[in-house]
Amino acid sequence: LQVAGLYEEGINVAEAFSAFEPRVVDLDTGTFADELDGATFDDRVAAGDPSLSRALSDDPAGIGRRTNYAVIYLLNDDAGNLDKVILPLHGYGLWSTMYGFIALEEDGNSIYGLQFYEHGETPGLGAEIDNPRWKAMWPGKALRNDAGELKITVAKGMPSADMQNHHIDALAGATLTSVGVDNLVKFWMGEEGFAPFLENLKAGAL
Repeated sequence: LQVAGLYEEGINVAEAFSAFEPRVVDLDTGTFADELDGATFDDRVAAGDPSLSRALSDDPAGIGRRTNYAVIYLLNDDAGNLDKVILPLHGYGLWSTMYGFIALEEDGNSIYGLQFYEHGETPGLGAEIDNPRWKAMWPGKALRNDAGELKITVAKGMPSADMQNHHIDALAGATLTSVGVDNLVKFWMGEEGFAPFLENLKAGAL
């Protein structure tokens, strides 16, 4: 609800959450796995099940194993058209695995928001991933450039002109946490993660 901009103090959370449609995605094919129930499937549990996951040889996000399936959330507007896509992501920071969601606009490329719901990063440093000022840097940024290349980056310094729409400032004094966020976003938005699904979404193939 928070990452999609729907949370307000005092709302009925269960009622508000009913606006989302949970679906299970086969990460290898980028298609919906309709044989699995998005309301009950647990991809965190599946990641530890050898029959539902695989070990990673190239593991920039530091997760060890990647689940074969993941629960995503679709949010439609009042007319029934796709409004936002909410994707889970996780990866290792300095001290902990950071679990969160990224919300994308209906184009599957424009970021609406990023929200972590579980981590053990250092208070006042890496834990600033929860700071509203830092989270406010994400909306409006694009995952990919016009050529379809994944460009979203969390880094220090001023970005070049062609990277301004893909650049998020790294957290001051929290280099390893920032690198962890950069790695996990790139992993989950890349070919090992949700890229096949987002390509199918853009092509209208779902």
